[in-house]
Amino acid sequence: MILMEFSMSPLDQGQSVSKHVARSLEIVEASGLDYRFHAMGTIVEGEIDEVLNVLKQCHEVMATHCDRIACSAKLDFRRGYENRLESKTASVEAKLGRKLKK
Repeated sequence: MILMEFSMSPLDQGQSVSKHVARSLEIVEASGLDYRFHAMGTIVEGEIDEVLNVLKQCHEVMATHCDRIACSAKLDFRRGYENRLESKTASVEAKLGRKLKK
């Protein structure tokens, strides 16, 4: 399974880009993949073709409204492991002996 963290935003649409981010989140949700949205991006978990397809779809939709887009993406592959969105956080919390703010 792959964890993909990405952030995508238009550079030509002014200071507030939340409506564009919202469009991307609709795509992420429609994918059916597990995800976490946070203040600086989104993390999606799935097979490599699935997560890259989400990234591609987000780009294609944003490109219909924007002439310049910035995107950063990180991929983390670990063979034989699933549900890493939860397990990675749980591992750190176990070592700390407490829950972290989410």
